[in-house]
Amino acid sequence: MRTYTVSVNITLSIDEQIVERARENLRATGKSINQEIRDHLQHIAGASGVESVVEKLRQLPPLGNPDGWKWNREELYEERIRWPR
Repeated sequence: MRTYTVSVNITLSIDEQIVERARENLRATGKSINQEIRDHLQHIAGASGVESVVEKLRQLPPLGNPDGWKWNREELYEERIRWPR
């Protein structure tokens, strides 16, 4: 199966104040207006199986805890070799 990527440019007429408020709100999520519109169109079109799963995984918070600690591959491996066999 081949996958093709096609780029399409769309021009929208949107009130400037709405765009600025949207940018401010999206800054907190790290998304651009372009990405948000792309995600919304993908949602409307209905994502295929794999694409839907990948998108859901991308939206998950990073692994770790609220204090900023994240999983470390070496630490996980050290724990694994300590497990009883």
